[in-house]
Amino acid sequence: MKRPRAIPDRLGGREREILDTIFALGNRASSEEIRARLIEPPGESSVRVMLARLEKKGFLKHQQEGLRYVYSATASPAAAKRTALQRYVQTFFGGSRQEMLTALITESPLTDEEFDALKAEIDRVRDERKKQS
Repeated sequence: MKRPRAIPDRLGGREREILDTIFALGNRASSEEIRARLIEPPGESSVRVMLARLEKKGFLKHQQEGLRYVYSATASPAAAKRTALQRYVQTFFGGSRQEMLTALITESPLTDEEFDALKAEIDRVRDERKKQS
């Protein structure tokens, strides 16, 4: 089986939607569960064809449970999250993480507790970086 480098931008929209759905379902789902979550779902046989194609490309694997296959992504949820976040930052903020973070804290009504938790996380990451230097 081919192993993906990461979840690339060249996946089709439906392929990406299927992978996103599998992650949303805890990285373990049958074709019926996946199809039920798709926007304007195609027929069951079309979903199975797309799943087989993603498996052949190395993005999915399956286990047989009784008469059904249960699919999971070959990339970890953490790797998929990083890829999706990078794609989002590039698409909407020209690659600037600072612009994205600024938009998040100015456009969202964060509570004082949320601001405090965010500041604590920033301080924690700074401290870890200092220890590693």
